[in-house]
Amino acid sequence: MKQRIISSLGLSVLAGVSLVTPALAVVSIDYAFVGNVNNAADSTGYGAVGYAYKIAKNETTIGQYAAFLNAVAKTDTYSLYSTSMTTSAIAGITRGGSAGGYTYAPVAGSENKPITYVSWFDAARFCNWLHNGQPSGAQNASTTEDGAYTLLGAMSDVSVFKNAAAKVWIPSENEWYKAAYYDATKDGTGGYWAYPTQSNSMTTNDLGVAGAANYKDASGYATYVGGTSSGITDVGAYGANSDSFYGTNDQGGNVWEWNDAVTSGSWRGLRGGSWDLYGSYYLSSSSRGNNLPSDEYAGAGFRVASVPEPSCVVLTLLASGMLVTRRKR
Repeated sequence: MKQRIISSLGLSVLAGVSLVTPALAVVSIDYAFVGNVNNAADSTGYGAVGYAYKIAKNETTIGQYAAFLNAVAKTDTYSLYSTSMTTSAIAGITRGGSAGGYTYAPVAGSENKPITYVSWFDAARFCNWLHNGQPSGAQNASTTEDGAYTLLGAMSDVSVFKNAAAKVWIPSENEWYKAAYYDATKDGTGGYWAYPTQSNSMTTNDLGVAGAANYKDASGYATYVGGTSSGITDVGAYGANSDSFYGTNDQGGNVWEWNDAVTSGSWRGLRGGSWDLYGSYYLSSSSRGNNLPSDEYAGAGFRVASVPEPSCVVLTLLASGMLVTRRKR
């Protein structure tokens, strides 16, 4: 791994016409609403967003990704599954059967941990699947190859960006950064924290401690209260005492998260640091990561962004020029 730190699809036939019926939703995403439009950028140059949007409160989980695989990867044309998902430390998803009849299951106890060993393109195909209503069937334009992103078989390169009508997408770097570090009430006028735990310092990775996050420190991997070493933790395990102003979890630590930035010509952006890197710096607003978009890594996953409900947009417009407050710890 080259890393640099800087539903079911129903098919009915009527008079010779094939009708596609939408799937019953099998994955539910819990979103945080991000308003406070037209906020200024941080001193780093990132974080300014001129519109309201939603971002997943949690990283995409093993259970959610397994549901995706069972819907569209019976053949797995575009390698959405990696055998490392089983052999790695996370022991996330097993695959049974043979091509054309593959089935997938989360390893017991891993369902709520973040999925890793996913490329940027795997994340984009997951977004297409959500955009298209979580259908089941072959990997084609109606399931994973079009919708939020026009992929049509693409597995590499950085020329793909979200479509204008995308309903679900990989966050832009500014969207990701704002959700993590911006606080509309900071200093009375709005500003940025250094860490996505509403703090300018990071002192511990112990679960149950306010302001903590999942990274490797001098004592080793993240530690549950009681002294058990863990590594990757369930999403949101650190709870409301370690969330961002907007209520997102684990934007610092647990796993790096893909964003849509293009860096160094042929790389895609990562943010947030991970459980297997030493030191809290990588969780801070000053740290950027990147990888080839085709790379899969034990410490990298993703969360999704989406369009807000109309009611939230109306409230944002009504509150234009006013701060939308949230409880302070």
